[in-house]
Amino acid sequence: QIEDIKHQPVIAATREAYKRCGKDPGRYRPSAEALRRRLMRGIPLYQIDTLVDLINLVSLRTGHSIGGFDADKIQGTCLEGAYLELGIGKAGEPFEGIGKGVLNIEGLPVYRDASGGIGTPTSDNERTKMNLGTTHILAIVNGYNGKKGLKEAAEMIQSLLNEYAESDSSELIFFE
Repeated sequence: QIEDIKHQPVIAATREAYKRCGKDPGRYRPSAEALRRRLMRGIPLYQIDTLVDLINLVSLRTGHSIGGFDADKIQGTCLEGAYLELGIGKAGEPFEGIGKGVLNIEGLPVYRDASGGIGTPTSDNERTKMNLGTTHILAIVNGYNGKKGLKEAAEMIQSLLNEYAESDSSELIFFE
């Protein structure tokens, strides 16, 4: 049933993270939940491009909300590559969700680069979105239920990239 989706462990943990950060998960749904609800309602999934579609496939299969970014558009760097910070969205913080326009990210978990928010478990930002010209991606698997299933989700992304996106190299890096 459609109401059972929010009780699936990975999705329930993401919803709980939203509540703890101060956001209503019924109004701002985690992307994995939104994708599953869409399928249950018989609404076709968006078909964007291979990179976005394979991220959505892994999200559907695992229940993890996954951010997919054009790594070359991320601002600021550190020795290991792109610099990102995980925090909580602030009131009035500018964020243009992909296909959603301006999104109120106050109280949502948000990844930020040197220029601002690039993604939440609900939506990624237009500024760092992947497109047909993307050659380097950063995929972030949001694991609010602990480490269970994260490695498998990352390996699934890597496998699909190698098989369908003609990836010539990919590296899995895990952060806690």
